[in-house]
Amino acid sequence: MITVKVFVDSDGEHRGFRISGHAGYGEAGEDIVCAAVSALAQNTINSIEAFTEDAISYSVDDGYLDCSLDGTVSAESKLLLNSLILGLESVRDSCQTGRKKNQFIRIVTEEV
Repeated sequence: MITVKVFVDSDGEHRGFRISGHAGYGEAGEDIVCAAVSALAQNTINSIEAFTEDAISYSVDDGYLDCSLDGTVSAESKLLLNSLILGLESVRDSCQTGRKKNQFIRIVTEEV
């Protein structure tokens, strides 16, 4: 299962996210759920770097991606993070048909 932790501060503002695990939806290298989650997360990081001046740090490893925003978070980054969460929820919901709910992706919020 893929676990997505969305980090928020005490004001409810997104400060980053951590994605870990593998969906197990398909064979390694052919898992469309893992591919979708990876594409959404990587595009979010690339977009924050390309379209904002926000301070972002991240680390990537097999089945693991950790991303955090430092300092003030711009309206653009807030929108990009909201878009990431919407996309992840859509992937999670679309792969549940005929299967156990939240079997492949679990999304949780954690205050930092």
